[in-house]
Amino acid sequence: MEDYILIKTLTFSLVSLILYSVGRVVQVYWLRPKSLEKQLRQQGIRGRSYKLFQDDLKEIKMSSEEAWSKPMSLKHLIAPRVFPFFDQMVQNYGKVSLGWFETRPRLIVAEPELIKLILADKSGHMTKPPLNPLVNLLQLGVATLEGDQWAKRRRLITPAFHLEKLKGMVPAFVNSCSGLINRWENLIGVQGSYEVDVAPEFQNLAGDVIARTAFGSSFEEGKKIFELQKKQAVLVLEAYYGFYFPGLRFIPTKKNKMRYNLDN
Repeated sequence: MEDYILIKTLTFSLVSLILYSVGRVVQVYWLRPKSLEKQLRQQGIRGRSYKLFQDDLKEIKMSSEEAWSKPMSLKHLIAPRVFPFFDQMVQNYGKVSLGWFETRPRLIVAEPELIKLILADKSGHMTKPPLNPLVNLLQLGVATLEGDQWAKRRRLITPAFHLEKLKGMVPAFVNSCSGLINRWENLIGVQGSYEVDVAPEFQNLAGDVIARTAFGSSFEEGKKIFELQKKQAVLVLEAYYGFYFPGLRFIPTKKNKMRYNLDN
């Protein structure tokens, strides 16, 4: 009799646990996202509908790869090239549109006044979506920090972008740009033409400008640091778009070793 009661109790507990787990999964992956979507649409916000296990990351990656695979037209409208997914969202749904990060709704804001309000917010109501822990391992800055840490980092970097300081950097900008132009002119030589891949050229230009203005050196002197930053950027993007399984960052894989070496 006691065995029967014990088995019955265990069976009831197991069934209750299974039902709770199923209910929790349904709540997290369907009911809550659809409820949030309904509330946002009631406020007049248009955008993409929530789909199970389908967020914006795959679309962002595909649209970027498609845009970058084509030659860039000579015009100042670079948003379709740099952020093709977000540009298309704004075109389709307006300057405040709804996207998705896993099960969380994400607002895409392209209204200047609202952007100013969000960037200057100190109340803590404007939060960033949780990131793959590997991203936090590789990149800690105003793009990822929250609360007091974000405010402190913002205060530290703000003086560097004061208008008078930027004006003082103009000679360094001129020197870097002149060096690039002179190098291109030497490449042309007597042939009168020369094909150049401008992507790495402008990456080096940006690195040279940063080195001159921030460290008083040149790109060549800081080349090793910039090469490490390029590797870091690749790993950050990979982690940002990839799927993270809890505990994966502690496995001593080749890429995890690279991440820890770059962080240190």
